Amino acid sequence: MRSPYEIIKRPIITEKSMEMLDENKYTFEVDKDANKPEIKAAVEAIFDGVKVKNVRTMNYTGKSVRTRYGYGKRADWKKAIVTLTEDSAEIEYFDGL
Repeated sequence: MRSPYEIIKRPIITEKSMEMLDENKYTFEVDKDANKPEIKAAVEAIFDGVKVKNVRTMNYTGKSVRTRYGYGKRADWKKAIVTLTEDSAEIEYFDGL
């Protein structure tokens, strides 16, 4: 069993993700190999009093980039949008933003 901190890498803070906070939706970058039940369990384990209703995931391919040594590629990554239940506590990390 992996640690919840290995599954949830970081929150994604953009204009669109800040607008989705009104709908109890929080956006995270997650491990590429993580599935929806693992993401749900990790969010509920990291944040106290949080109940996850739904998890949506998206896979992104890394962009091709040109470096001084030739051509390369940025890393592929995965994004998860976590919807909380109405009686759930809010995630405190996003409160001060």
